[in-house]
Amino acid sequence: MATVELQNLSKIYEGGVKAVDNANISVQDKEFLVLVGPSGCGKTTTLRCIAGLEEITDGDLSIDGQRMNDVAPKDRDIAMVFQNYALYPHMSVYENMAFGLKIRKYPRSEIESRVRDAAQVLDIEELLERKPKALSGGQRQRVAVGRAIVRKPKVFLFDEPLSNLDAKLRVQMRAELASLHTRLQATMVYVTHDQVEAMTMGDRIVVMRDGVIQQIGTPLSLYNTPVNRFVAGFIGSPPMNIMKVSLQDEGGRLVVAEGGMQLDVAPAHQDSLRSHIGREVLLGIRPEDLTDGGDTSGSLITASVDVVEPLGAETHIYLSTESNQFIAKVAPDVDVRVGTDITLKANMERVHYFDTETEASLTQAVTAAV
Repeated sequence: MATVELQNLSKIYEGGVKAVDNANISVQDKEFLVLVGPSGCGKTTTLRCIAGLEEITDGDLSIDGQRMNDVAPKDRDIAMVFQNYALYPHMSVYENMAFGLKIRKYPRSEIESRVRDAAQVLDIEELLERKPKALSGGQRQRVAVGRAIVRKPKVFLFDEPLSNLDAKLRVQMRAELASLHTRLQATMVYVTHDQVEAMTMGDRIVVMRDGVIQQIGTPLSLYNTPVNRFVAGFIGSPPMNIMKVSLQDEGGRLVVAEGGMQLDVAPAHQDSLRSHIGREVLLGIRPEDLTDGGDTSGSLITASVDVVEPLGAETHIYLSTESNQFIAKVAPDVDVRVGTDITLKANMERVHYFDTETEASLTQAVTAAV
């Protein structure tokens, strides 16, 4: 397989629209790297630049140490799986999978061997004589992946391949693609707007926004130590709650004030926050770090219950105070009703703080240590 290097890569369209802005990404050999972000963030454009389907405006792209900026897509030794599968409707599954090899004039025996092997790996051997219109969405997705596998490329590129599937099948196919990566030991670059896909599939994740890379890291490092408010709110489901609070020194006791409540700042965070005393900061707390108050001690938040979502293994509660709205994830046996008040305990050692102007993390390194 191969490494992929993007060095200061930019893509600017006519009219000065900068779809990708100075991207630096290093994909390791055999790594499963996920590009994630909202629609229009530049992730698919980045993938298409790697594939050669978009011309690079500035910077360099290297695959396995070789500069690829001016190399034709067919000569880059990559295979791409598209969102709409892009299968030929008049060809059988076998013919779809074999087509790329026939164009490259592989011997018939090798084509037969590669197609049969890929079909066995993907459990679609019984579908080889069918046409795409006779297949389900999940089966078409497998065929599209099989067409990439038979090529035995240096790099696999996936452009939101699961977005057309229903929720249950998406979960199943996530697991199958992750298993396939393990079996093939292949270098894969995967684009999605679904952060759950990114968290469950990627060895590392690249979070993008407006063409700019926000953070690169393992799923847990992004979850536990986001560099800014955007990453904090994008990674995690339900998303992190962000509240605007006032940082105050109450006789040597550092607290954040939210409405009529005061929450004690954890000792590990105090040194990082002292320069912001008397100012507003953004406090971020995960829904699972808000728990039933119980003994009414510690840092407590009292809020009104707006919506209750029982999900079996857990319950999501949508809450509001005078100044903020947020979500709590609690145990299913917590007795809570819409229109009543509930008191929750905040795990202050797990919270994050962000600057109100730059939205950069004020306690990233400290949170990592905690």
